[in-house]
Amino acid sequence: MAKRLAGQTAVYGISSIVGRVLSYLLVPMYTGRFVAAQYGIVTGLYAYVSFLNVVFTYGMETTYFRFANRPGTDRKLLYDRVLSMLLASSVLLTLLLALLAAPLMRLMSLPPGNERYAIWVALILGMDAVAAIPFARLRLENKARKFAAIKLANILTYVLLNLFFIVLCPDVVAGKYLTGLRPLIERLYDPTLGVGYVFLSNLFASGLTLVLLWRELTDFRFQLNLEPLRPMLRYAYPLMLMGLAGMVNETLDRILLGSWLPQGFYPGKSNLAAVGIYGACYKLSIFMSLVIQAFRYAAEPFFFAQSTEKNSPTTFALVLKWFTLCCALIFVVISVNLEDLAPIFLRRPEYREGIGVVPILLLANLFLGVYYNLSVWFKLTDKTYFGTYIAFGGAILTIALNFLLIPLLGYTGSAITTLACYFTMAAVCWWLGERHFPIPYPVARLSVWLLFAIGLVAVSWYLPIADFWLRHAVHLLICAGFAGLLFLTERPRRVIA
Repeated sequence: MAKRLAGQTAVYGISSIVGRVLSYLLVPMYTGRFVAAQYGIVTGLYAYVSFLNVVFTYGMETTYFRFANRPGTDRKLLYDRVLSMLLASSVLLTLLLALLAAPLMRLMSLPPGNERYAIWVALILGMDAVAAIPFARLRLENKARKFAAIKLANILTYVLLNLFFIVLCPDVVAGKYLTGLRPLIERLYDPTLGVGYVFLSNLFASGLTLVLLWRELTDFRFQLNLEPLRPMLRYAYPLMLMGLAGMVNETLDRILLGSWLPQGFYPGKSNLAAVGIYGACYKLSIFMSLVIQAFRYAAEPFFFAQSTEKNSPTTFALVLKWFTLCCALIFVVISVNLEDLAPIFLRRPEYREGIGVVPILLLANLFLGVYYNLSVWFKLTDKTYFGTYIAFGGAILTIALNFLLIPLLGYTGSAITTLACYFTMAAVCWWLGERHFPIPYPVARLSVWLLFAIGLVAVSWYLPIADFWLRHAVHLLICAGFAGLLFLTERPRRVIA
């Protein structure tokens, strides 16, 4: 059983991480093909998608798992009822968003004439919401390989269509290569659509997902009866609220930036361009995000498995220590070498004007990972409501600090807000954990290492070295020195009897 669980965890984890890597590899293409104002439309709309995904599914995926595992539950009937309700609500919400496309685009401070993008996004949200319960059923039935295969097919379709419409088609029409295909391409490709092909590719990929889930979708019978669904809705709505609070902490800054940034704050650039620059630079924190994502897939089963062991607090402390030290090394290596990494991902110079936010966002994601580590105490003590309180506290702090800092510091204020939010969540979680489930975390020692890492990054950024080779030698020395010092100081020592 444990071996099967580990294997399935690996399949789910790999499919998710590979998917994220492939989608993030599109960033160099976007920043090379679109100006910042165009990419700002993508950043802005997808920030809203994060919130609307939570609204469209309103916690029913987790609720389906919870009720399906209750003794005596007719899983087929439950599946029919939950999917019927989600299908009905998704159709209504999709129609509502499509009908309100024009005013919603104005509310989002996005340029007029792009209402079709909002309609496509509404369709994507509806299809993804309908697919959520069939995906949950696959997980419930331990069909990890089919789950992962469909997820990867979705991502690959999205990536390939992006490459086709945003790279191949414009180049062929411009006569750069494959000129024999030009008549065919000209019939398929509309140059005026621009960034719209990002959303259109996503729409096709979501449609393909429903096709691949056809067996699970045709297997259900529409049964919309609200009375037996009431207990599930009562269970689900707190999950939706917690999900919305989490989205506030994760994505609200990209929404508020366009609205709260004073016009002309960045000379010669619109607010939408600033959103595009910030959104592209935010993507560079993927290196830390992927580590956290991989850690979460592996850590939660490990924590619960270790919870009954006598020395589990010591084990949890050791896990946090090495997680933090590894992330600190990633923070130093990426931040110190950002001048070389940024042109690979941010193809146009205008995007690289915002790279100063990247170290801040990397550090913010480090503290988010620390928070996930520390949250083990309220999961093991069944006091998960503390997680809701902390998430809502983070959301309030996010809104307040963005309101104060965006007009003063622009997108740097948004990055500082993200750091402040995740640091505060981690600190509060640790403080509460000390009172409810004490774990001997080496807080003082890790704080010293983090301050040292921040100091090294600050030195590398503000130490003016004009010579190319000398600068790279210094950067290499900083990274190697930090890694070597970590190894020599923190390596396990063999005790000689």
